[in-house]
Amino acid sequence: MKGSNALKTFFVLCSLGLCTLLYADELGSILSDNKELLFDYQMQSNELESDKLSNSWMNPVRLQYGRNYSTQFGDQTIDTGSYSVVVDQPIFRSGGIYYGIKYAQAFREANQADIQLQKRTMIGDAVSILFNLKKTKLEQEKMRFQLKNDAIDILQKRESYEAGLLDSSFLDQAILKKSQDETALLEMELTLMELKQRFSLLSDKNPYSLRLPVLKLMSKTKYREANLELKRDRLRAEQSDYNEKVTWAKYLPAVSLQGQYTDGDINPLFARPGSLLQEQYYNYGFTVSIPIDINAPSDIELAKVEKLKAAVEVLDKKEQVKEEYNWIENSLGILDKKIALANQDESVFKNLYKLTKNLADAGEKTTYDADVMFNSSQIRKLDQQIYAIDKQIQLLKLYIRVENAI
Repeated sequence: MKGSNALKTFFVLCSLGLCTLLYADELGSILSDNKELLFDYQMQSNELESDKLSNSWMNPVRLQYGRNYSTQFGDQTIDTGSYSVVVDQPIFRSGGIYYGIKYAQAFREANQADIQLQKRTMIGDAVSILFNLKKTKLEQEKMRFQLKNDAIDILQKRESYEAGLLDSSFLDQAILKKSQDETALLEMELTLMELKQRFSLLSDKNPYSLRLPVLKLMSKTKYREANLELKRDRLRAEQSDYNEKVTWAKYLPAVSLQGQYTDGDINPLFARPGSLLQEQYYNYGFTVSIPIDINAPSDIELAKVEKLKAAVEVLDKKEQVKEEYNWIENSLGILDKKIALANQDESVFKNLYKLTKNLADAGEKTTYDADVMFNSSQIRKLDQQIYAIDKQIQLLKLYIRVENAI
């Protein structure tokens, strides 16, 4: 029997794990095909641009072919042709080549983080719409209970007014309140239409067929370590650091190798018997150079300032990430208090409903009084669900900024 229970527990846990994976995949692919394609192209463009940057230190090999015609030597036109392969390749730039490659790697990774952040923000927008659709539906349900209370309030005040026990202004206010609540209900319908339209711009899926995630507050350490904005800014700082080194190297000694292979016709005037001239031959050598540029100090100082600026931006982003987390954590605490208060009110209204219903059965209260208590308890019950969704919307602000979540 114990073995059977353990087996059941195992299958339940496996099912939960599988559901979680399917769940994540479902929301991870929430964007429309066109949106996914755009992000794929962005990633491909970034890879190709980074490859170009990484290989930019390699000069192209130049292939040349030409024909020359000369009438310089008497009545005869001399016709010669040649084919050349020319290489002029730097092999040493005082570290500039190495740091240029490192710069390209940092550039690639920083752009990857930025594109991933853009995609996650868009997914977060779509999921946020799903939460708000559910929230608006609950608010509509809550408003319908409120309208029931408004109708009862008008009925009771009309009876009191007709009996001369109440001034007409109280009845007017009750009628106006019901009208305002009916208008608010219509506004919610417009909100639903707007949310559906916004969702259709991001996703081609049915918003009501997707299950919502259940998000929990991650640790501050995890949020800081997995934060995509912070990761991107750190990589931008690395990029600026390597760029400063590349800038320095531009004004230091450089060594280049030159080589040329030529296969060309020999001018007939020089092609005498025993001539040492070759149709196929090589030219090669090397160059050591150092540029003298009046703008070098300013260029180097600018690169240094950009590096320091990027480093400060990382420090500023760390502080921002900490404050974002603290703000979300505090807002969740307030929402928890709202939920607790609404739960308390629901219990009070439930008890009052039971009491009032008993009094109504005994003829001491009207059924309207009992209905008001019941409707009020349902309103506060719905408030708890609405606040719970507000918590999820707040948590989503953290999740869209980190890797490997949703």
